[in-house]
Amino acid sequence: MPKKIIPQSLEAMRHSLAHVLMQALERLYDAIPGVGPAIDNGFYHDFDANHQAAEEDLPTIEAEMKKIIKAKLAITKKVMPIAAGIKLLRAKKYRYTLALAQDLKTAGATEISFYEQGDFINMCKGPHVSSTGDINAAAFKLTKVAGAYWKGDEKNKMIQRIYGVAFASKKALDEHLAMLAEAAKRDHRKIGQEQEIFYIDELVGKGLPIWLPNGTIIKDEIEKFAKEMENKYGYSRVSTPHVAKKELYLTSGHLPYYEYDMYPAMEMDDGTYYLKAMNCPHHHLIYKSKPRSYRDLPVRLAEYGTVYRNELSGTLAGLLRVRSLQMNDAHIYCRPDQLQQEIKSVLELILYYFKVFGFKKYRFRLSKWDPKRGDKYIAEPANWEFAERILREALRESKVEFTEAEDEAAFYGPKIDVQFTSIIGREETMSTIQLDFAAKSRFNLTYVDKKGKDNNEVFVIHRAPLSIHERLMAFLIEHYAGNWPVWLAPAQVKLVAVGEKHVSHCEQLAVELRTHNIRAEVDASDETVGNKIRKAVAEKVPYMLVIGDKETNSSQLSVRERGSKETRNIEKGKFIEEVLEKVRSKK
Repeated sequence: MPKKIIPQSLEAMRHSLAHVLMQALERLYDAIPGVGPAIDNGFYHDFDANHQAAEEDLPTIEAEMKKIIKAKLAITKKVMPIAAGIKLLRAKKYRYTLALAQDLKTAGATEISFYEQGDFINMCKGPHVSSTGDINAAAFKLTKVAGAYWKGDEKNKMIQRIYGVAFASKKALDEHLAMLAEAAKRDHRKIGQEQEIFYIDELVGKGLPIWLPNGTIIKDEIEKFAKEMENKYGYSRVSTPHVAKKELYLTSGHLPYYEYDMYPAMEMDDGTYYLKAMNCPHHHLIYKSKPRSYRDLPVRLAEYGTVYRNELSGTLAGLLRVRSLQMNDAHIYCRPDQLQQEIKSVLELILYYFKVFGFKKYRFRLSKWDPKRGDKYIAEPANWEFAERILREALRESKVEFTEAEDEAAFYGPKIDVQFTSIIGREETMSTIQLDFAAKSRFNLTYVDKKGKDNNEVFVIHRAPLSIHERLMAFLIEHYAGNWPVWLAPAQVKLVAVGEKHVSHCEQLAVELRTHNIRAEVDASDETVGNKIRKAVAEKVPYMLVIGDKETNSSQLSVRERGSKETRNIEKGKFIEEVLEKVRSKK
């Protein structure tokens, strides 16, 4: 994801705050600095120290930082020969920045820059403000303590990291902190546990979510929705194995470009196998499993397939980054003259999905190749130019605003990424449409054209409108804050028995609702009605039916909807139709 553009003055202030943080850590804990950049919304600094920093240390560190700011220390840039810089870092025993300086020397650098403020100096490119007094001491806050592998390599030592947020004004900081507080309330891990949606157990492994009954209901409803829409758009569903031979991924080109992200090879008696990290090579084989005519194209193959990625344990985060992924995947095999319409249809489907889910903050990005990156992309300039032009024209004809970004493409072709901003302000790639011009030659994909000749101009559109199911679920949990719309709610109706004598009627009514495919649960616990109602409210069930003598002896129901403290009476048949209509319309 491209870095957000930060105003230069704000970036300089954030970068200077990283140095102020490190100076405070050095004073308090005799810490040794790692790297400390400005980042989106703030800054961080890596460090090594005998003291293991904890959240409760942050106020102390902040107080020391504010002393440094109040001292109005001049921040001075010093450029020196590389040998002198290395000598200085060695004398200060800054082993991490010393290693970076030595790397620069090996790469041919002849000089390096340092920034000095009071008793603190360290190697840095900048930018910085001119004095610690230029920093608004009321507009920053330290937020968390974390661990980080030096240089991001798990083979290196795990050192410490402290994050902070910083803005141009206290008002902007307060608004951001309020958003973070809202984010904490909506955290998908917290709500996921409270509502028993998913579970991660160390005995299974990190990044391998287990879908509990409530989560499986939501997952199945989303998959059912996807199947309905894909049927409408002319897709055929397929199912492929979870493992395949090494030769398949060599043919597809994934091993040379992607092997680090795949699970290690498994040596079997008949060859080397890999866990499936992507569905596309399998779908290519399905396409070529029989002869195709130009009349057969486009061929659209869809699969809600499970794939596996070898993500580092330190990068895993709830459902946002996992090792077992269920993709809303499909591949469209078409002629060049069909590309634009097929891409426009996928864009139409994406926009419809977003409308149903109520997503509003998203933007489209045309992700292009970088011709200078021969290590990352297939060297076919003409195909890159053609494919990027097709995607650009499809975006324009679909009348969606988009930006363009270099060096964001897949190795086999450019793509359209939908950058989604969640309700708590986090940006991630949600949907993707990739245009693949490499598969046709790698897999010898052909069709018989109008002249009866084999034609290998078969382009492949990879598309995942609903992204990876795990990431989508994280967004949805946070988006709805656990208030699931009726069609997705694990329990759509909760029946509350006023007394023990009403339990039997509740159970009979629940059976009747289930015959209409309405998910109904009965609270038959030996608690007061008030406690049962409070429990149902906390569970955020869309409908609550309180069943007492009156309801037992009539066809009228006493209904309380989520978010309302009032009850209303409605005839049973009309209530059933009301629920079913909300399910049908996905309102």
